[in-house]
Amino acid sequence: MTELGFFPGAQTPDREYTVDVGGLRLAVHEWGEADAPPFFFVHGGFDFARTYDVFAPKIAAAGWRVIAWDQRGHGDSDHAALYGWDADLRDAMAIFDSVTDQPAPVLGHSKGGSLMIQLADAQPYRFSHVINIDGIPYRRRQPDVADHERSRMVGTEVIEWLDHRRRTAGNQRKTGTFEELARRRMRMNPRLPFEWLCHLVSVGAREDPDGWRWKIDASMRFGGFGPWRPEWTIIKLPGLPMPFFGILGAMMEEMGWGTVPSQVLPYLPMGGRCEIIDDVGHFVHIERPDEVAAMVLDFVGSR
Repeated sequence: MTELGFFPGAQTPDREYTVDVGGLRLAVHEWGEADAPPFFFVHGGFDFARTYDVFAPKIAAAGWRVIAWDQRGHGDSDHAALYGWDADLRDAMAIFDSVTDQPAPVLGHSKGGSLMIQLADAQPYRFSHVINIDGIPYRRRQPDVADHERSRMVGTEVIEWLDHRRRTAGNQRKTGTFEELARRRMRMNPRLPFEWLCHLVSVGAREDPDGWRWKIDASMRFGGFGPWRPEWTIIKLPGLPMPFFGILGAMMEEMGWGTVPSQVLPYLPMGGRCEIIDDVGHFVHIERPDEVAAMVLDFVGSR
């Protein structure tokens, strides 16, 4: 069996603690000096902050204090009675406020990138730069309909979400051996090395008496973030006033948005950049950590 927690270049965070958000504890992980300028990292859905174990230290080595947190229901953060897009946005604001009241660079992957587009549109004063790694959702917008029809569409989404939560409230993640969890993850991440997937199990799963299981609330479903639609986010992108840098992988994967680069370019904010990296999938920063770190540091500048 692969040694637990072993992967070349992976580094345990320098500090770990929790932040209380309305009685729910969010687990925070930091790399770099405690007095260095803050740089926030936001993970994707069904992931956790420790997916940055290789990438974050490269940014911290350039003089930044990288702060990442496990979103509610993920990793070592508390599970919640309900989940939703707005709750994740409020959690992000609480983490930001616990660290600084000044604008800071923010990097988001997948769902985390989409969340930060929406937050940067609503509260731009929190952001000095936005880096989005394969987190720009796209879907053709619904044809124009009357306001009462729009309300009915949203109402249907809320009802479906609550029904799903009711059915799955007492569920637990399926157990397996250490290697079985890694192989299950491989079905969604076929491009990542098995050793890396074993590292993810060692930091993102726990060993219970009946076997290993992921530390992710079983009531959450793949791709379901509450009553939310991708088009509600991408229409916010053109208005972002801060420097924006998007990084997309050219290879489509199951955990990705299925966004084609040509769909994103018309939505870029004025002066925004978007780089497409060939022969990489959804986890661009894991497949090419050195290349992506160099791009990010060139964009925000080393400290």
